[in-house]
Amino acid sequence: MSFEETAETVGQAIDGAGIAVIVIGILAATAIFLRRLTGKDNRSEAYTQYRMGIGRAILLGLELLVAADIIKTVAVSPTFRSAGVLAIIVAIRTFLSVTLQHELEGRGLFSRGPARSQAAEA
Repeated sequence: MSFEETAETVGQAIDGAGIAVIVIGILAATAIFLRRLTGKDNRSEAYTQYRMGIGRAILLGLELLVAADIIKTVAVSPTFRSAGVLAIIVAIRTFLSVTLQHELEGRGLFSRGPARSQAAEA
C-alpha cells in the first residue's frame, strides 16, 4: 500500500469518525432531552441543554472533518487547486465552529462582552 493510499484511507476513517461523532452526539442529546421532558425538569432549560449538546457534537464532528480534509488534501493531492478548495472548506467550517462556540457560550458572534454565564455571575 502506497503512502497516498494510506493517507486517503486514514482521511476517510477520520471523515467517518467525524460523521459518527455528529450522529451519535445528536442521538445522545435527543435521548437526554426526551428524558428531561418526561421528568420534572424545566422545559426551557431542557431545550437549552439540548441545543448545547447538539452544538458540542457538531463542533467536535466539524473538527474531525477538517482534519480529514487536511490529511487528504496535503498528503494525497497537493495541488494549488486542491489547496484552494481546502482553504474554502476550512474557512466555512471554521466560521461554523466559531459561531457555534459563541452560541454555546451564550454570546452573539460580534459581541465583545462576556458570555451570559459569566455576566450572570458578576
